Amino acid sequence: MFTSNPFAELSASLSPSVMQTYIVVMIILVAAGTIYDVLHKKSARYFRENMRKAKASSTNKVGGGEAISMAIKTAVVDVAASGEFCNPRRRIAHLLTMYGFLAFAITTAIMVFQYPTPATPTPAILPQLWWLGALMVCLGGYWFWFFIRVDVAAEGNSPFRIMRADLFILSLLASATFALIWAYLQSKGHPWTMAAFGLHILATTLLFGSVPWSKFAHMFFKPAAAFEKRMSAANGSRSNLPAPSDQPETFGKVGHQPRHY
Repeated sequence: MFTSNPFAELSASLSPSVMQTYIVVMIILVAAGTIYDVLHKKSARYFRENMRKAKASSTNKVGGGEAISMAIKTAVVDVAASGEFCNPRRRIAHLLTMYGFLAFAITTAIMVFQYPTPATPTPAILPQLWWLGALMVCLGGYWFWFFIRVDVAAEGNSPFRIMRADLFILSLLASATFALIWAYLQSKGHPWTMAAFGLHILATTLLFGSVPWSKFAHMFFKPAAAFEKRMSAANGSRSNLPAPSDQPETFGKVGHQPRHY
């Protein structure tokens, strides 16, 4: 089961071209939704204006080499290691979800486009990574949803209280959960296999189609915000954004509260 390409098996009842077209449409939806989000919320203008103001009020000159160094630190610390999170539990949950989603999405695309039918044998590592990625999404996502969310852990609200901001995590969890259920049922030849697959597609469509209204686009904005914070710290301008995540001297002081819980 863990070494079998579920999409190759699906080709017996659904043309591979249908799934390939679906993935292309989802990519278009993400791109269009992100562009709309940028234009609607004026995110690009905000960062441009903020950097212009920071440059005008800077007291130190940042060279090209230093800027490249900060860009690398941003990629490694803030993006790859999720250094923005002060709470280690939330950081671990976020990393599990993020890397799980990447493995889940990338292996899906590879299997659908490169190994769409049983006629083309799929390397065992791909479905294994697909299963692992979906399980990591579920582990990190459900851990966050039921035990780490600030309104649940700190404020005592019900974990079933849902707001529009929860659209991203809920649709992501539903997509990964129903994908696992579908793959398992398909391996057992269960009659409800296609029903589970339909729910997986519905949740995935909601995930990628709701970019303008969910937090999906934040993954594209966060690196820019983190880099801007580092630049502001380096040139002495100190914008209105919090200090970079790799400056621990700002944390633990009396009266200072961590940004994430």
